[in-house]
Amino acid sequence: MTERIIKHKILEDLELNTVPFTWNNTVMYGNEGESITAALLANDIRTLREHEKDSQPRGMYCNIGHCSECRVIVNGKKNQRACLTPLLKDMAIEQQMEVPYVVKEGSPYV
Repeated sequence: MTERIIKHKILEDLELNTVPFTWNNTVMYGNEGESITAALLANDIRTLREHEKDSQPRGMYCNIGHCSECRVIVNGKKNQRACLTPLLKDMAIEQQMEVPYVVKEGSPYV
């Protein structure tokens, strides 16, 4: 884990319980119980999906569950917010590339 802070001058040292998970079929490691976004950031992953309309990269935005920019597929289940979902051992996490809701006729996403 290249980006994780485990020793801090003021805060207590972080105790790690490192577990494997996959991101788009690539094995990575994170701290069990931390958010999926924290585990991905620690593995230098910044782009979680692409915007449905213009394919621009999307990542963590609010990181408190309000915006849904971090939605991913977790163990085959779509529309999971990575910022709210705790990391568990052997989770399979994938980018979600399709529109997460039913698109109405005339929408710019059709």
